[in-house]
Formats: sequence, C-alpha cells, structure tokens
Amino acid sequence: MYYTYVLYSSKYHKIYIGYSSDPEKRLLSHNDERNTGWTKRYQPWQIIHIEEFETKSEALKREKQMKSSRGRAFLRTLLPS
Repeated sequence: MYYTYVLYSSKYHKIYIGYSSDPEKRLLSHNDERNTGWTKRYQPWQIIHIEEFETKSEALKREKQMKSSRGRAFLRTLLPS
C-alpha cells in the first residue's frame, strides 16, 4: 500500500504534502534533528491527513492534485483553528 499524507507545522503554519509506503516512519524522518531538507526549518510536524492507495502511481497522482490550488484550498479546511 502507498499513502499520500499531509503534514502541518503549527509553530510556523506550514503544510507539507508527500507520499510514502510508511507515513508514520516518514513523519519520524521529517522530525528528526538530522533532517537536512526543507522540512527541517519548520519542525515539529504532525500528520493531519492520510489517504491510502493500492499503487504508487495513484498516490503520486493524488499528491499532485493536493499540491494544486484547489487541493490546497481543501487542505486548509483541515487545519486546526
């Protein structure tokens, strides 16, 4: 199984969208102090949304949809107040 996931940094009010076969493990890597990527600057992250897919291509397609303006508008409705 593959998953499209959405992370939220409440400290910086940032959203990150990605896909993985293990979103919980991926969350740990995003929050790891040794992380050197874009998500390092906005730690800590929490998962606010996950969708499950049978294939990697379906998860990637959904990730792309979520990164569109319409997808981001949907994601803003999921943010904590």
